[in-house]
Amino acid sequence: MAALFADATWRSAGRSAWRSAARTVPLRGVEQVRRAYDGVLLYDGVPCTKHVISNLTVTVDPAGATATARSYFTVLQARPDLPLQPIIAGRYHDAFACVADVWRFSDRVILPDLVGDLRWHLRAPAG
Repeated sequence: MAALFADATWRSAGRSAWRSAARTVPLRGVEQVRRAYDGVLLYDGVPCTKHVISNLTVTVDPAGATATARSYFTVLQARPDLPLQPIIAGRYHDAFACVADVWRFSDRVILPDLVGDLRWHLRAPAG
């Protein structure tokens, strides 16, 4: 997933309840974005989540060189000891650039609106 942002910035307006969304400084590139997800808990290598994207609106500029997208996201999680439930919901504001006929992310802003129980999804912040 982080490779999608090799040539892009990744940021969030943040909610203190979501540790990796508490960023106001944009992250750039694969390594910085990947580190933002270091706190995600994995179970046999997967987070046991499903990201549902809805209400997608894409606008391409008349020259066809840039585009924007707006969407809603809802993250669901289930574990044997955790019933299926939404754990966070919000909006993505994305920007794209077409470089050498290939569309790439140029920016993603994550705007969490509703934050639920993230105990089975994120490690508690140190301290």
